[in-house]
Amino acid sequence: MHSPAFDKLCEQIARLKHQATQFDQSNLFAKNRYMQAQPSLFDRGVFTTKSMKLADYVSEIEDELKSLPPAEHRHAYQYALERITQQVQAVFNVIKSTPVWAKENKYSFRPKTKPQVYKQAVQKMMQSSHELYDELKQNHEFERRLLLMIEERKLKLDAASAAKAAEINQEILALHARLGRCRKAISATEDKIQQVEKQQLR
Repeated sequence: MHSPAFDKLCEQIARLKHQATQFDQSNLFAKNRYMQAQPSLFDRGVFTTKSMKLADYVSEIEDELKSLPPAEHRHAYQYALERITQQVQAVFNVIKSTPVWAKENKYSFRPKTKPQVYKQAVQKMMQSSHELYDELKQNHEFERRLLLMIEERKLKLDAASAAKAAEINQEILALHARLGRCRKAISATEDKIQQVEKQQLR
């Protein structure tokens, strides 16, 4: 029996799949040499998929949803759900922001509309700044949860048998690897925020 939150997430993913397919068909990245040179649309910390097609990332989200841990394993289940929610938001942000980006590129070749382009660029910067702070907040929450999961497993070690202790140690190592990636993502986001804020001060 799934929760209402799970059912809502499934609905969001179904809508996202439809939107991602439409987005891919519009070929918005086709004329942009910078985007064409990118091996992937997202950081490896968010998706393992490497593609310039959004539908491929939605397929990864669907696979993650199918391999959710049992709901009885509350922390692992919650963490997996939050990761999927973060992935859904990341894909949605591309769909939401790219038409604006495409419009700005089109107008940037018309000298008379430069003030409007500047205004749009500032608005986009402000928007991206808010999104980056949201991303930073999410990453800090992931960091907090990972630290809790590590501590929980360390407490279990005392009462564990030798075989179980080896298994728990492997889990702790895997969680530390996740924690390292999470902290790397936090540093990268903080750097992006600094760059955006420097541009806003100019």
